[in-house]
Amino acid sequence: MIKIAHITVEPSKLEEYKQILKEEIEASLRLEEGVEVLYAVWDKEHTNRFTILEKYKSQEAYDSHFVSPQLQKYFAETKDMVLHLEVVDAVPLIDELRMK
Repeated sequence: MIKIAHITVEPSKLEEYKQILKEEIEASLRLEEGVEVLYAVWDKEHTNRFTILEKYKSQEAYDSHFVSPQLQKYFAETKDMVLHLEVVDAVPLIDELRMK
């Protein structure tokens, strides 16, 4: 299961947001077996726009991640920083391709 998150952040909160996002990603990858990939990048021209490639082992793994303590902490800490959040389902071009 693959999701793509598009996030726009309040520019004045950018560095604080990056640290919170980094902590959430590291915790999720370390603590949740069902989270396979959380790869975050930001737009070079519009540095307050982020895209996250998310890969989960299953719908159940995604559901578990959504209610995990680290993601709930992220939501609470960034609620006044995030201006726009869109999460879309995605389909891989090559089904079993792995990042290496």
